[in-house]
Amino acid sequence: MPLKPSIAFPRRAASPDEIGFRFPAEWEPQEAIWLSWPHRRATWPGNFRLIPGKFAEIVARISRFERVRINCGAKLQPRAQTLCARAGADLARVEFFTHPTNDAWCRDHGPIFVKNDRTREVAVTDWTYNAWGGKYPPYGADNAIPRRIAAKLQLRRFTRAMVLEGGSIDVNGAGDLLTTESCLLNPNRNPTLTKPGIERALREMLGVRRVHWLGDGIAGDDTDGHIDDLSRFFATDGIVTAVEPNSRDANYGALRANRERLASLRGADGKRFRIVELPMPRACHGAGQRLPASYANFLIINAAVLVPTFRQPRRDAGACEVLGGCFPGREIVPVDCSDLIRGLGTLHCISQQQPA
Repeated sequence: MPLKPSIAFPRRAASPDEIGFRFPAEWEPQEAIWLSWPHRRATWPGNFRLIPGKFAEIVARISRFERVRINCGAKLQPRAQTLCARAGADLARVEFFTHPTNDAWCRDHGPIFVKNDRTREVAVTDWTYNAWGGKYPPYGADNAIPRRIAAKLQLRRFTRAMVLEGGSIDVNGAGDLLTTESCLLNPNRNPTLTKPGIERALREMLGVRRVHWLGDGIAGDDTDGHIDDLSRFFATDGIVTAVEPNSRDANYGALRANRERLASLRGADGKRFRIVELPMPRACHGAGQRLPASYANFLIINAAVLVPTFRQPRRDAGACEVLGGCFPGREIVPVDCSDLIRGLGTLHCISQQQPA
């Protein structure tokens, strides 16, 4: 009886997790912070003229501590460079990359960087970006940013055909990841994926061991509930979480429910997390809508934490005090985001860290 011919099946490529990559915690050493220069006026209707200067101020604040890398179309660069210089940025630490974008939300369209602790290699994970469920087309240039950055920096790139925004996840670098059901399970992201399928993709691409799910996001959040307005790791065993003490506020129920979930969570090490409460600012409104203002949208950089403030002196100071307790030894840098939030995001939303 003749033997059947053998069939050679293509070998599956190893996942980042299988070859030792992980998504480092934000407080681990960084090589740079990435931004995408603002130019889409519709994102800040009637308020855009103030935004490039605010970005320049943020560039200046970050450049005191580390390098800033900016995606910016060629025609926008001369003005952007002038504004950064006027704001007092350390221009030796500021790099412009001729990468055109559709919008400025680099946390969500930028690459999620992973690192191999043994080899010290940094690589790019490239997911699909669809502007929060197709809300703000076009977004093709934004979706290309991870590929462009990987090519420019000559970094290895791992791709996954799953919609994922950087603001929808937070990690402690020790195997734990926080996210929300309202975002990752939303049918406008990955309607064919189940919760176990999403968890598997996160484990394989980011080197995490346990995925922790919270519920709904805050009022006014057009991302369908990003975690970076709700709850953030401040240590491998610690989570700082937004709370709303006013029972009549629209955010009271969702934040209380998330706080209750956090109390029962156990980390990859089997232990409960330390939970620190971070009171919300008073409700902020603009263009006839509730804005998603939250102190949880802070940005951790080398030796400092940038904290969004909203011209509410007592609450702003209280938030800085809470976060100062979470990050001893780091300078707490308040940044007025009263104008920036009119675009429906602040410091964490506009930035993405590249690990050292």
